[in-house]
Amino acid sequence: MKHSGSADLPLHYGYVPQWLGLRMAKLGLAVAETLVMDFGADEFIRRLSDPFWFQSLGAVMGMDWHSSGITTSVMGALKKAINPHAKELGIYIAGGKGKHSTQTPNELMQIGENTGLDTTTLVRSSKLAAKVDNTAIQDGYQLYTHNFILSNTGQWSIVQQGMNAINKTARRYHWHSKGIKSFVEEPHTAICGPNCGKILNLTDNRAAPTRKSIMDVSLERPQLMLAEISKLVMPGHHDVRAKDVDLKRLGAVLWLAHEKRPADFEDLLLLEGLGPRTLQSLTLVSEVIYGTPSRFKDPARFAFAHGGKDGHPFPVPIKVYDETIGILQTAIHKAKLGNEDKKEAVKRLTQIAQKAEESFTANANFDEVIKHERDNSWRYGGRTVFGKAKPPSPQQLELF
Repeated sequence: MKHSGSADLPLHYGYVPQWLGLRMAKLGLAVAETLVMDFGADEFIRRLSDPFWFQSLGAVMGMDWHSSGITTSVMGALKKAINPHAKELGIYIAGGKGKHSTQTPNELMQIGENTGLDTTTLVRSSKLAAKVDNTAIQDGYQLYTHNFILSNTGQWSIVQQGMNAINKTARRYHWHSKGIKSFVEEPHTAICGPNCGKILNLTDNRAAPTRKSIMDVSLERPQLMLAEISKLVMPGHHDVRAKDVDLKRLGAVLWLAHEKRPADFEDLLLLEGLGPRTLQSLTLVSEVIYGTPSRFKDPARFAFAHGGKDGHPFPVPIKVYDETIGILQTAIHKAKLGNEDKKEAVKRLTQIAQKAEESFTANANFDEVIKHERDNSWRYGGRTVFGKAKPPSPQQLELF
């Protein structure tokens, strides 16, 4: 087992409106079903242990691309959507935020009764991971959410988050069960965040004498933080800026969606008739499912699928979101019946977009892209927590 990475996020207060929460659950289930069909339940478990992939998933689901709320909202949506289909998918989710996190042991025991898995070991792992991040690593963050995601093979991931009331940030910790050696001696591949000076890290191998002393006398000796290997530190600004995005990758997606048409690609004829705006979203969703790890280094790019609930980079396009969900659900249903064509067409989207990057030259029209999305948001049922998007003024409409 190892701590597979972490993410530092600005604290962000607010709520997930019902109209978005329902869609997040549907899209999350469709992504999970597709991953399980193509790669197996253990791959879905592994993906959740990657902080970059997790952030990209949250962004493509319409959550604010950088805020702390992405953790609780994504895990809440996945738990709500996946658990009713747990036996079919081979994936079970326990825990949650606040008081729900304390129910993790009971939920794991119930899962054990249904699956025959050794829940005694699972409960112990859950408690130890929480103790390590909350006590053995004293970095100023107090845990307030704990999620345990389990496959029917016994593989698991933990996604938990702590809050630092002083610097107003949250730190998300990711764990993965593969290769378990020790919970108390360097279980992490990374614990990353702003350099706050010396911290107490009793899992460092240099702290072995200290751990031994603690067993005899309560002696604490601060140690330096582990070397950084896998980190995600999100900026404090709420808006999406060009520096947050790989413009070449984003530009290739926009080119595919708006300059070309599916009919131009023989492999995508099954998607003919799909509007360019939905094709843009579907391509980014396709990459979340089929992209390789290096593709998730700029999670903000995935906000260009379905925007964000607070309007950054633009309002959530409800009509596009629903069409994307419908296409994925249809592809999954047909694949279960033996017809893989439509699912393969969705898979090909990310491959074509990546191929387009080879000859695509990024331009400086980033702000124009966002303006275009905002000006046209009302056409797609754009919506934020503040209300529905409105059409531009008559003078602006003359431009379309």
